[in-house]
Parts: sequence; C-alpha cells; structure tokens
Amino acid sequence: MGTATFIDILLAILLPPLGVFLKFNCAVEFWICVLLTLFGWIPGIIYAIWVLTK
Repeated sequence: MGTATFIDILLAILLPPLGVFLKFNCAVEFWICVLLTLFGWIPGIIYAIWVLTK
C-alpha cells in the first residue's frame, strides 16, 4: 500500500463518496457510494473501501 492508497482509504472512512469521487470522478462507482451512504454511513464506508482496494 502506498501513501495515496492510505489517504484514499482515510477519506473513504471519513466521507465515503469523496474518497470514491477522487479516484473515479462521476462514474457509476461514485453514485453507488452516494446511494449507499444515504442508506447508512457504514454501507457507504464498506463499499468505498472495497472499490478503492479492488
């Protein structure tokens, strides 16, 4: 894991859509993360970390 990945994961924990947005812009992954975060903060975090590390 590099420094960029660590910062991405830290942002994904604090604000899940922001972490995904910085990597994928307004792609489908971002909108899925926004939707999951609206349903609950924990599902948004799980999805954001999964997307950023896959």
